[in-house]
Amino acid sequence: MIHTETVGRPMEILLVEDSLMFSRIAIGALKNSHLRHRLTWVTDGEQALDFVRQQGIFQKAPRPDLIFLDLGLPGKDGREVLAELRADADFKSIPVVIMTASTDEATFLETERLQVQGYLTKPLDMEKFNKLMVGLNQYWHQDMILPRSAN
Repeated sequence: MIHTETVGRPMEILLVEDSLMFSRIAIGALKNSHLRHRLTWVTDGEQALDFVRQQGIFQKAPRPDLIFLDLGLPGKDGREVLAELRADADFKSIPVVIMTASTDEATFLETERLQVQGYLTKPLDMEKFNKLMVGLNQYWHQDMILPRSAN
């Protein structure tokens, strides 16, 4: 029997959120999810892109396995960050979960077009967040246990 808790490495998660209050909620929810992870928190779109591209102060940053991305960021907003990630062959495969206070259908459709893996509205619905994390946890364990050629 394989014990998935001891196989592989922790998931590298990048949280891109400018609100301290919401960041604390998201960090707490991740801790309670029992998903083995390492989290990096940045507060704007430029920092997020520098982290992913390993530029500036983030030259030694790990490649994120998952990005939680707020759409309403100062400066370069989440839509711009997502568009740049999806336009770059090196980063387009990184799963992104959108976090936004907007319930606007156009926003949802725009982000779906850019191939996001999830969409969470603020304030955070803990039940929906937990379901998302359970799914990600199962995916992550399968990806870490199965050889890449088997996927």
